Amino acid sequence: MLTVASVNVNGVRAAVRRGMGAWLAERHPDVLCLQEVRAGDDELARALGPGWHTVHEEAPTKGQAGVAVGARVSPSAVRLGLAPRGPAGAFDDTGRWVEADLEVTSCGGGSQLLTVISGYVHAGRAGTARQAEKEAFLAAAACRLDALAADGRHVLLTGDLNVAHSAADLANWKGNVSKAGFLPSEREWFDRLLERGWVDVVRTLAGGGPGPYSWWTWRGTAFDRDVGWRIDYQIASAGLAALAVNAEIDRAPSYAARWSDHASVVVRYDLDLPP
Repeated sequence: MLTVASVNVNGVRAAVRRGMGAWLAERHPDVLCLQEVRAGDDELARALGPGWHTVHEEAPTKGQAGVAVGARVSPSAVRLGLAPRGPAGAFDDTGRWVEADLEVTSCGGGSQLLTVISGYVHAGRAGTARQAEKEAFLAAAACRLDALAADGRHVLLTGDLNVAHSAADLANWKGNVSKAGFLPSEREWFDRLLERGWVDVVRTLAGGGPGPYSWWTWRGTAFDRDVGWRIDYQIASAGLAALAVNAEIDRAPSYAARWSDHASVVVRYDLDLPP
């Protein structure tokens, strides 16, 4: 089985200090996708330890954004960044999109190309230029996904998309219908993506919800009361989604045990990496 884990670490160095290393050793994923790395290449390598082939797009501003894909084998190709599209013009894509191509094998022994993406979408703010940038980024992401899948490869978008797709994806949906992250335009983007054959793997395997959530504010008792949002995803092309065996969100057992304000999204696929 191929285990893919994705998590917004909220700063990889801080996450390691809080206990990420123990989680990583226990989970031992084959592919690890990170968002909000907020570190340089050397710092990331030290945080993860040996045994990883990592592609990392660092943000130009220290302490912001940053995405990475790590794999137990060397990727056949990697690509950084996402080209701007749409009426909003150029947007800040630095440190928000990275792709790694991996050769995988099916249970029948056939070889297949898998492109794994770690993406980190803007938080946005309703009615502002920042929201226009966010929605332009989402439009560009959808175009890129379709372009990658056109040759029949498996494609997997992981990461913090900063969008809750439906009322099942956040605890207080009625209080957030006019706020970024749950705007009608953002949810419609998600609808269109799924209509074109892309699959929200966790929702498909976990059922209709509510939850499971993947983000809770550090403030107050939101975590203890499970008042969260599901904004972290694994979005798969149809052929890859059919190979998904199980999906879990690794919610910490207690507030004190949290090493990020996000929980990791872990999916096992009926595939293997070559030895």
